[in-house]
Amino acid sequence: MEIQFIKGHGSGNDFILIDEWTHRYTFTEDNRRDLAAALCSRETGIGADGIVFVMESVHADAKMRIFNSDGSEASMCGNGLRLHGRYVLDKLGKNEIVVETNKADLYVKRDGDIYEGVPAYRVEISPVLFDLAALPMTIGKERLFNEVVPALSDSISFSAVAVPNPHLIAVGGRELIASGEQKRIAELLNGVNDITPDGVNVSFVHPIERGTLYVRTFERGVGFTNACGTAMSASTLTTCQLGLNDFETPIEVYNNGGKVRCEVHQHEAGRYSIDLIGNGTYMFEGTIHMDLDTPSHFTVHNQRALSEQNAYERLREEAESYLAARVF
Repeated sequence: MEIQFIKGHGSGNDFILIDEWTHRYTFTEDNRRDLAAALCSRETGIGADGIVFVMESVHADAKMRIFNSDGSEASMCGNGLRLHGRYVLDKLGKNEIVVETNKADLYVKRDGDIYEGVPAYRVEISPVLFDLAALPMTIGKERLFNEVVPALSDSISFSAVAVPNPHLIAVGGRELIASGEQKRIAELLNGVNDITPDGVNVSFVHPIERGTLYVRTFERGVGFTNACGTAMSASTLTTCQLGLNDFETPIEVYNNGGKVRCEVHQHEAGRYSIDLIGNGTYMFEGTIHMDLDTPSHFTVHNQRALSEQNAYERLREEAESYLAARVF
């Protein structure tokens, strides 16, 4: 079988994009899991945090499903949605679309440039849920906002939110980022445990100044990643709730792969939504030759590098210099 693919990224959170819709590929659920595990391996595969599948929707412009590098399926992914949305926007020749995801129908629209030569895409992050049952997370209470969880740490305060991916967020200074506690806590909560049986994304957040923050995320099913779109969105929301940033205002969010912008919107009845604005950059494309029964035995042909990554590298280098001076 031949499978056309594009390798791309949002803020360095990299994905293999496969268009099932227009190429008329027919994959089973096992096929998608096996493809993710085989192709995303950084040792023996193409290498990526996950696979973005572009699929047909019966009521939206297109459907997105994302499988992590370990073969598990993500509820949603903001960085992946930007990449998926860019592909569908270009395919349909539109400036705004609605994408069906596992939890909600979300808009994607073109949004100028986030940096010279780097087009930006604005995606909707919702629903936003605070009940711990939505994560799920079991600590003997219904919600968690800026509180110590003794089973995790006697000094670090956490907030929990699902967007709809589950996120546990700690906000603090440079010493929190340098503490090494994030790895310990994230590995605990993503192993066999009674607190988060399905695992959870764990982010440590450093508010650099009003309107600017840094987020590092241990992503469920992936591990430490350059960026996680829903984590940056949830982290920005938490800083707004803490009064460290302002609602309805663009906020610069730096990560290990570059930066994005987030805007948190307040609605009636205590509801929130978040806009995530950032790149959806293509790195290279090619053709995979494989037998779906033995996905680990594949070859890549006609691989072609794409030049737009050069502009993103300039953004990333500026972001690295900024973080070296202000965070690390």
